[in-house]
Amino acid sequence: MAPKKPSCLHSLLLPLLTLLLPQADTRSFVVDRDHDRFLLDGAPFRYVSGSLHYFRVPRVLWADRLLKMRWSGLNAIQFYVPWNYHEPQPGVYNFNGSRDLIAFLNEAALANLLVILRPGPYICAEWEMGGLPSWLLRKPEIHLRTSDPDFLAAVDSWFKVLLPKIYPWLYHNGGNIISIQVENEYGSYGACDSSYMRHLAGLFRALLGEKILLFTTDGPEGLQCGSLQGLYTTVDFGPADNMTKIFTLLRKYEPHGPLVISEYYTGWLDYWGQNHSTWSVSAVTKGLENMLELGASVNMYMFHGGTNFGYWNGADKKGRFLPITTSYDYDAPISEAGDPTPKLFALRNVISKFQEVPLGPLPPPSPKMMLGPLTLHLVGHLLAFLDLLCPHGPINSILPMTFEAVKQDHGFMLYRTYLTHTIFEPTPFWVPNNGVHDRAYVMVDGVFQGVLERNMRDKLFLMGKLGSKLDILLENMGRLSFGSNSSDFKGLLEPPILGHTILTQWMMFPLKIDNLVKWWFPLQLLKRPHPQAPSGPTFYSKTFPIVGSVGDTFLYLPGWTKGQVWINGFNLGRYWTTRGPQQTLYVPRFLLFPKGALNRITLLELENVPLQPQVQFLDKPILNSTLHGLRINSLSADTLSASEPMELSGH
Repeated sequence: MAPKKPSCLHSLLLPLLTLLLPQADTRSFVVDRDHDRFLLDGAPFRYVSGSLHYFRVPRVLWADRLLKMRWSGLNAIQFYVPWNYHEPQPGVYNFNGSRDLIAFLNEAALANLLVILRPGPYICAEWEMGGLPSWLLRKPEIHLRTSDPDFLAAVDSWFKVLLPKIYPWLYHNGGNIISIQVENEYGSYGACDSSYMRHLAGLFRALLGEKILLFTTDGPEGLQCGSLQGLYTTVDFGPADNMTKIFTLLRKYEPHGPLVISEYYTGWLDYWGQNHSTWSVSAVTKGLENMLELGASVNMYMFHGGTNFGYWNGADKKGRFLPITTSYDYDAPISEAGDPTPKLFALRNVISKFQEVPLGPLPPPSPKMMLGPLTLHLVGHLLAFLDLLCPHGPINSILPMTFEAVKQDHGFMLYRTYLTHTIFEPTPFWVPNNGVHDRAYVMVDGVFQGVLERNMRDKLFLMGKLGSKLDILLENMGRLSFGSNSSDFKGLLEPPILGHTILTQWMMFPLKIDNLVKWWFPLQLLKRPHPQAPSGPTFYSKTFPIVGSVGDTFLYLPGWTKGQVWINGFNLGRYWTTRGPQQTLYVPRFLLFPKGALNRITLLELENVPLQPQVQFLDKPILNSTLHGLRINSLSADTLSASEPMELSGH
């Protein structure tokens, strides 16, 4: 049967509709080197962008954060793609739920925001291992971020999955991605492997075509090794840096075209034991105005920071190992809870001098909630649940094995052995060569003895009988995300020594604590608390209703020491009350059940429980309470003190 002929009216309308609809082949984003500017669809264009990370913001909150960024006057956003978030095991991919990258690109399009994409493979971002998957370290000799064939093979395989997904979202294809970064601040890494960078550039071109603008980003000191001919060179710096000097240096690498600052810092990250970082509104706004007056395109890092939920925080290495806090508030214009700050309104005022900003009021701060105090009940010592935490049983080895060797990516692993002779007097117990990565909670016959900590506490004194059970719970505090040119293996990297005896015959228990908390605990009746709470790694829990309306809130843990916390099975992240600066954990309201349902909070306290095991939910965060009186037994004379200010790193 022949197809019907279109009506005369249809014949007249089709050409008209074709002219009216935007055509992908008329869309372009290019560098106009003759006039030192960008052209968007042939017209002069400058972006004023802000960074946020979809992987630090639950999916239900994406639209809210993006709307506030658009209202602030931004016309673009910039974000990373963390490889380890999407390929948790080799060849196993996850783009569902809060990992749905395409859904996030769509939300950005709905907010009328263009996208500057930074897919790595390395991203830093203060994220676990800088976004690289820890399973790469199952080949112990691998050289990350180089032209090592093992590393390149993994990168190629990953990008052949990722880049075709984003190809339809390139601007010239009708999407909102105007440019893509190759690697990230490679000049700060130290390898300076130009063959590796050329390989990546060729891979991006092969999979994405020639039309998309590819660029590199480096701090001023990294431009020489980080830049590559054929990729547009951009720079990072903060309000305190000498803008004129940096732009003069940038012009040596990119003589013509627009000035681009890919990371202009609105705040800074926090380390456990350091002060909470705050950057003045006046310094940040003045720097932005000066750059916009020069016609530069600017991305503000961060515009909304978010949260390192679960085990996803990274770490730095500057004299010693410095893990990043759970909060990634960053003193950003939009707070961790998504609320506008005075910094946001000041930046919006600056942006309005150079381009139109959307009219209308900004959505108000989210409703906040207070609750408690709540008294938690003892569930039991971690060792009592070992058969549930490691249902497949231990792995046996003469010498202790790393997390990577037993395929334990995050969280905790228990090492167990038995004393081969009686120790009558307190005897030194240590791990040579700074071999604890990162914190070890030591128990003899279930009794907590103390902590060994990477670069910090290097020795305990133990006693025990022949056959006594020695347990060492190892915590991975986050793999290095910046500041190291070496792989960051976790666990016991060397066999421990007791007196003059090297301890052997180990059992390793990779622990699945999240599964226990989410699936097993809710099905069991809580045990009655013992008269005296045990010390060391112990579970506490509590069910509670919410009588009024549910709001965002901040979990406060006064008197608790250090551990992990879950709300209704969701891993909020780490707390470290005694070290600070962060004292509260952000709890988005969607994690809580409304009136008529019971909520459950679960804590794994790793060291010491307060006399009153209580928690509270506050309506304001506490992010700036560092205990400067903390005593630290350093392993090296050049180790930084707990309160010493840090030099800036990249992202």
